[in-house]
Amino acid sequence: MESFKYFKLEDFNCQETGENGMQKYFIRRLDCLREACGFPFYITSGYRSPNHSIEKAKKTPGQHAKGIAADIAVKDGVQRMQVVKQACALGFTGIGVAKGFVHVDIRETKTPVLWGY
Repeated sequence: MESFKYFKLEDFNCQETGENGMQKYFIRRLDCLREACGFPFYITSGYRSPNHSIEKAKKTPGQHAKGIAADIAVKDGVQRMQVVKQACALGFTGIGVAKGFVHVDIRETKTPVLWGY
């Protein structure tokens, strides 16, 4: 079984179904992001089954359902800024910023996207 520096695969289980379809290359990328940020990450949302209520409400399942997204809890603006800055530097292509978390993903897109919640 593959191991990661800062995470366990179970950290990303779907909160509603317990399933886990995370892509290991994405978790390795998160390890790099965690290393660059220099503070512990708590994952508030990792994999979401297509049967998860949030994904079922969408027209098509999103990046979480593809196993290439995670929401990282942040305690303040300093952590929020650090996650965004380092995620950009490491080539994450989808970044969503909320008060209590930062969403990161590696969606296939020609132009990276940033949004607020």
